[in-house]
Amino acid sequence: MRIEPFALSGEHVELVPLAIEQAGELATAAAIERGSYGWTEVPDGAAAMADYIGRLLTQRDSGQAVPFAQRRGRDDRLVGCTRFMELRSWWDRPAPAEVEVGGTWLAADAQRSPINTEAKLLLLTHAFEVWGSGRVALCTDARNERSRAAIVRIGARFEGVLRHHRPSAAPGERGRLRDTAVFAITDEDWPAVRAALRARLDAG
Repeated sequence: MRIEPFALSGEHVELVPLAIEQAGELATAAAIERGSYGWTEVPDGAAAMADYIGRLLTQRDSGQAVPFAQRRGRDDRLVGCTRFMELRSWWDRPAPAEVEVGGTWLAADAQRSPINTEAKLLLLTHAFEVWGSGRVALCTDARNERSRAAIVRIGARFEGVLRHHRPSAAPGERGRLRDTAVFAITDEDWPAVRAALRARLDAG
């Protein structure tokens, strides 16, 4: 299912369609300080970033993903990436019935800010209220305690661990499979999750 590129705008962040022309600026964002990227694929350098973007655009064109760059509102800088992935639909629906939000990373100076909370609110709102999805998954390496805690704070429920589920992005583990911790939000959960995310943003 190929979804045409679109943007999502908030007060703190705008999610804009990912493009190869953004490689240099995103590489600069990723180079600020890389200590938090131990479990996530975050390319190092402009050439690696261009290759990464190219792969995501191929996934977009084949209907596997909807990738975004994250543009910070206060200075209009690109500060990371995120995407819809694992799009699934049944009953000839024109939009995903189930989708995953993932592939998320932020520059070090954009972490611990409202950007991630608002980006998740924008993505979840689109999935549940525009596409009418019934389930949004959020997944991480089962060993990534920081990411697991952040996903729980969003309001997703832990569903279990899928063993040897995806390629590991951890240093020194190229070619190995990781165990994936799976969390999800359903359309029934969404009203409470939406209210909690908005309250977090209002609280600053």
